[in-house]
Amino acid sequence: MALSGRFVALLAVAVVPTVLLGSGWGASAWIGLLVVASAVDLLLAADLRQVRVERRMPRLARRDTGADGTLVLANDGRRVLRALVRDMWEPSAGQEPRRVRLTVPAGERRTARMRFTPFRRGRRTTTGIAIRASGPLGLVARQRVVPAPAELVVTPPFRSRRHLPSRLARLRELDGETTLQLRGHGTEFDSLRDYVRGDDVRSIDWRATARRQDLVVRTWRPERDRRVVVVVDAGRAGAGRVDDEPRLDTAIETALLVGALAAAAGDRVDLVVLDDAVRGRVLSATRSDVVQRFGEALALAEPELRPTDWAAVPGIVDAVTTQRALVVLATSLDSVGASGDLLTVLPALARRHAVVVTSVEDPAVVRMAVADGSRGSAAGLLSGAGSANGSANGSVDVYRRAAAERSLLDADGVADVARRAGAEVVRGLPEEVPPRTADAYLRAKAAGRL
Repeated sequence: MALSGRFVALLAVAVVPTVLLGSGWGASAWIGLLVVASAVDLLLAADLRQVRVERRMPRLARRDTGADGTLVLANDGRRVLRALVRDMWEPSAGQEPRRVRLTVPAGERRTARMRFTPFRRGRRTTTGIAIRASGPLGLVARQRVVPAPAELVVTPPFRSRRHLPSRLARLRELDGETTLQLRGHGTEFDSLRDYVRGDDVRSIDWRATARRQDLVVRTWRPERDRRVVVVVDAGRAGAGRVDDEPRLDTAIETALLVGALAAAAGDRVDLVVLDDAVRGRVLSATRSDVVQRFGEALALAEPELRPTDWAAVPGIVDAVTTQRALVVLATSLDSVGASGDLLTVLPALARRHAVVVTSVEDPAVVRMAVADGSRGSAAGLLSGAGSANGSANGSVDVYRRAAAERSLLDADGVADVARRAGAEVVRGLPEEVPPRTADAYLRAKAAGRL
């Protein structure tokens, strides 16, 4: 807008005197004077070849969360730099302000502060900085793109973090900070205490009971240093959109929440991003770095319209650990045809490991299936009530509702097959799947199935 206004002013200065004075000597003198002033203004503008650019900004930023960066212009020339600066970031980087005006005296430097609020996950890049240097009169300007490549890796927003405190409190109970008796083949002996009504009789320590002449029970605590492997499906199932986001985003939130919770429990967490090949991997993340390492790996995950190679999952898990592990398959169960490869692998995988399979439901399909269909019911259509147009609309509603119910029934059938194969299935809306999967991890921990 400033450039447009300056151009209009320059045009007025050049044309209006010419019109008023005619085509005689006065007009020519005026134009000549304007040309000389413009040439002098151009000569006094800073030489952009003598301008250096430096960046100071983070390498990582979380989506929908602000990150600060600075841009430093150093003027190594002999003339004052009056610059309009535009950093050439992708729009999804959310850079503000987009343009900055800086006046840099000769031999000095100035700093411009910028705020990044990226609204897309992934790698955001810039190739350089466009600088327009004006003369002292503001009649003309030089312009040059200074190469200054940079990138900003935008990690997932981790909205499910709000569920972490309540799950950590439950984890502390399991870990013995709050008195709790556990029993299972995956738990460790902790201590002895007096029997109270309601305790599991299988936990009675008969030798200690004989010595004390009173019932004594053993208490248990979950084992630490177990293995949790989270497999994120970045294939066709992850490409489907739910609530204007790909299902992959729900799988990512699930991986982050389960990873943070398992690492806090002292378990070693591994991540695999899979479609027809392994696209990302994080090995043995710990409590201190699990969110950062998972976030960086998942930031670059993009859903592909390729079949997921589920047959490779047993080999991937075996390469991570030879012990029993919790394997979380963050995917979606839609139909037997779409999930056939996964169902084939589940029995062998579930024999060696505890398996949890997630499935994301589409809220639009759920709403359509439970909507009031009385207006378009078969009885209403046969009664002949209403106009022909209303009957036609009602018929469409009936078909849509039937299709939605059919879709949910197919998903129910696939989930039943997965359960019979030995896996635990976690289903729900996008915001429900991550906390429910975390609860499944806690149940496995409490039951000693790890």
